[in-house]
Amino acid sequence: MKIAVCIKQVVTREWQLRLNDSKTWVRDQDASFEMNEPDAYALEEALRLKEKHGGEVIVCSAGPARVTQVLREALARGADRAIHVDDEALASADAFAIAEALASAIKDEHVDIVLTGLQSDDQGFAQVGAVLAERLGLAHGTIIMDVQVSDGKVRVKRELEGGWFQWVTMPLPALLTIQSGINQLRYATLKGIMAAKKKEIKKAAAPAGAGARQRIVNLYFPQKTKQTRMLGGSAAEQAKELVRILRDDARVF
Repeated sequence: MKIAVCIKQVVTREWQLRLNDSKTWVRDQDASFEMNEPDAYALEEALRLKEKHGGEVIVCSAGPARVTQVLREALARGADRAIHVDDEALASADAFAIAEALASAIKDEHVDIVLTGLQSDDQGFAQVGAVLAERLGLAHGTIIMDVQVSDGKVRVKRELEGGWFQWVTMPLPALLTIQSGINQLRYATLKGIMAAKKKEIKKAAAPAGAGARQRIVNLYFPQKTKQTRMLGGSAAEQAKELVRILRDDARVF
């Protein structure tokens, strides 16, 4: 079984965010980066499928040169090889541009399963997986909590709202977006880190004409404000007014 895993490099959660001069993205020149958490769960699920069914795990990422950091980490955890779509413009690209870049890198690999994280920690659109499936012409399932492969088919458990779940059976090849918490993450061992240095990271160019369809006009930090309101009257009147404020003004219920 050949499995492709799409991973993204994002700014670490501990880093103090700063905006760039144009206020269209974070200032990442001095930022620290890590693997997108949902993608880490997708990678772990791919490694478990490989251990159970055999085959190969290929990790793929799109972005500037610094993306090789998370690709090396994925290789150290157990992936067999990596593909890097090297393009500086993909650092803050939208889901359409990223999906086009990943599709161009994966299409000739003829994989059985493509796994992605449900969404990214920075933009959080949860669209790359769905758009990528369309570009590759694959059946796809989202918000996956369990994966079972047998007889050329994949049976998946999808998380729905209100604590409900849905089991779906799909033909292979297929693309699945993995929910965080589906498994227990492993970490790279010293042996894995040493072995990763010898594993291949193939460079690929972004496809021509894969322009973004969305544009970030402005980013800003939420304004923190305080306002104190004194309620007069009797206790019953104060309670009634408080309920009205919470319902009509604050809209908390």
